Formats: sequence, structure tokens, C-alpha cells
Amino acid sequence: MNIHAEYIVDENLNKKSVVIPYSEWQEIIEEMEELDEIRAYDRSKQEDDSFIDFDQAVAEIKAGKFE
Repeated sequence: MNIHAEYIVDENLNKKSVVIPYSEWQEIIEEMEELDEIRAYDRSKQEDDSFIDFDQAVAEIKAGKFE
């Protein structure tokens, strides 16, 4: 992802703000949302050690086995 940032500076040329094209902002937001989902997934796997994969879950449901 290329970011075409423009900086707003104060009288001493210290960067105070950044301006980017809206389409690039949307990409950043989508990436952040995906990262949040990945982190939530990782946390849930660490917190719940009873995790089973999808194929196993389907097989257990079809067999009438529920835990």
C-alpha cells in the first residue's frame, strides 16, 4: 500500500497533522478492521482450548454428538 501523505506543520516546521487521500484512508481502515479480527481470533484460540476445526464439528453434528 502506498500512502501519499501531506503534512501540516507549525511555524517551527514541526509536523502537526497529516492529510491523505480518502481512498487511502479507506484502505487503512479496512486493514485495521482485518487486523482486529485476526487479533480477536488469536485471543479466542488462546482463551478456549476446546477449539475444534470445522470438519470435526460437522462430523460430530452429523453423528448427533454434542459436547
